[in-house]
Amino acid sequence: MKTSSVVEGFPQVFAGLAVLSLSFVGSSFIFAEAIQEFKQANDVLVVTGSAKRPIQSDYIILNFSVSSQEPTAKAAYQNLKSQVERVQAYLKEQQVPDDAITLSAIRSYTIPEVSVNGRETGRILAHRLSQRLEIRSDEVERYAELSQQANELINEGINLVSEPPQYLYTQLSQLRVEMVAEATKDAKARAEAIANSTGNKVGAIRSAKTGVFQITSRNSTDVSDYGIYDTSSLEKDITAVVSVQFGMEPSSK
Repeated sequence: MKTSSVVEGFPQVFAGLAVLSLSFVGSSFIFAEAIQEFKQANDVLVVTGSAKRPIQSDYIILNFSVSSQEPTAKAAYQNLKSQVERVQAYLKEQQVPDDAITLSAIRSYTIPEVSVNGRETGRILAHRLSQRLEIRSDEVERYAELSQQANELINEGINLVSEPPQYLYTQLSQLRVEMVAEATKDAKARAEAIANSTGNKVGAIRSAKTGVFQITSRNSTDVSDYGIYDTSSLEKDITAVVSVQFGMEPSSK
């Protein structure tokens, strides 16, 4: 009687297992479809966009250095003072306003006597003093010429060193904002070109990362991971780079 009961119950157990198996199969298909939808929803495309503009420096910094060397500190100071006064008079002749000129503190050095074996004897041979004059102005072209003309003072016995002008651009803050927008548009155009070739379309921006700005001399190919700010050129190029992550969507076509 017990054996008969087990046999009679087996079809019911088998039917239950069959239903359970079908449930697992159905769940697998649903789970797989959910994974596929999840992947499609999270497909992204990372594209780099760039923008480049020519700019012309609107600010200039000039630095002149005057030096003197005499046996005593007093004589060196008097010599330096006389030379600096001549340079200031020259700049006034060139109609450079006083408030455009900054006079640095005097730097003092001693030149020691050195013996044949290369050791200092403790005796001072001379005192060397130097002073810098800095000019800042938005009259770029005018002062660029002055940096060359001032060398005329060398013919008068002035120990003058005219350093290369530094050319700056003062509107970078606003320009950076505009160029990031341009670089982002460029990134989207590139993303759309790639998406169209794969039968997809570009969705919303997921994230964006701005790279360093490169400010280089005109038509230069120089690039640095830390960015470049060229101050030696009057005419420059500024380049902005943006890395943008776009969501991807299936095309409706």
